[in-house]
Amino acid sequence: MKEVTAKEVQERLENGEKLNLIDVREADEIAQGIIPGAKHIPLGLIEFRENELEKNEDYIMICRSGGRSGKATQYLEERGYDVTNMAGGMLDWEGPVEK
Repeated sequence: MKEVTAKEVQERLENGEKLNLIDVREADEIAQGIIPGAKHIPLGLIEFRENELEKNEDYIMICRSGGRSGKATQYLEERGYDVTNMAGGMLDWEGPVEK
């Protein structure tokens, strides 16, 4: 499984790179803050909403600490998607968030 650090994601965003971020946390966690531009798809709904994703795009999966996003990454990777897990999750995120 490919992984990227929260710092690397933040640097890429600050450099103007357009990233496809998918946050798999629950709604109550999202209410505490989400990375601007990230799409919210709770882990439990990934299999029902994977049709919203494109196989020719790359995605960075995010959760609180990196565990659930790791499961989502593995699930989507097995189905042919180009996905990377953000290790450390939002606990390691130091960039801006929107509520």
